[in-house]
Amino acid sequence: MATEHLLKAFLVSLHPALIVDGKDFNSMLYATGHGALLQVRGGQVKTIQLGEAYDRVQKILKGKIPPKPRVWPLADARNGVAHCGYHDRAEVNAVFTNCITVIDQLLEELAIGPDYWGDYQALHDKLIDEGVEAARVRLEGKLARARSVFAERYGHINESDREFVLTTVTRVTTPGFVGDYSASAACPACSSRGWLMGHSSVDEERWVVVLTPHIFRCFACDLRLELGELDLLVAPLGGDVDLVVLPEDYYSQFEPDEDYESGDDDLDYSARLLSYRKR
Repeated sequence: MATEHLLKAFLVSLHPALIVDGKDFNSMLYATGHGALLQVRGGQVKTIQLGEAYDRVQKILKGKIPPKPRVWPLADARNGVAHCGYHDRAEVNAVFTNCITVIDQLLEELAIGPDYWGDYQALHDKLIDEGVEAARVRLEGKLARARSVFAERYGHINESDREFVLTTVTRVTTPGFVGDYSASAACPACSSRGWLMGHSSVDEERWVVVLTPHIFRCFACDLRLELGELDLLVAPLGGDVDLVVLPEDYYSQFEPDEDYESGDDDLDYSARLLSYRKR
């Protein structure tokens, strides 16, 4: 419940309308300060649920909180406990640790500070430490399995032929991810070329397009690492990666601002670029 409220608090800190159900026009009117036009009262406003709040915040805080997985114990626990008083004890610590990781980032964004935890600070620290240790154990298991798969597939091939086969495999395999771009990186398990996938953005200070990795995949050994695991590697892969993409080309993928008309000769290139950024 605290995670949901803090997610919404962060959105409200940007604008109250960001927690409103986008399909409910009356609620949008109220959130933008025009509820009186249709006599909308506060009690009638429909807001988003935990899942949508998480999705919206994750898009804004790219790389700071993990993307929502397909199977999401946090939502299951919240809905099960809140609606019918049910919970699975085996999942409690995992859910708490997930919540704490998200909440800590939100506290930083909202400038609330660590005093939020009060008497539970020691429990907070213990769960974080246990979560990191458990993540390291899972990571080592993934690396061990990936090395075994690689040895089974390619261990019988001589070195020169193996290099040719691996080059072919990594070139013809399409990463496939919801993000915009990908970047190659050495696999921490088998040293083949794998793929970092995530979301792209423009670093305005350096004026370069960067990739914020969320996932690493190696198709040679089937290794798949998630956000959080990338930073636990001996050679971390979680940092932003510069892409060989011009910012102008990146912005050209988006529709320009409605006020911009392509036939207006008075708008120079900088103005056109600004219209893309605003969009």
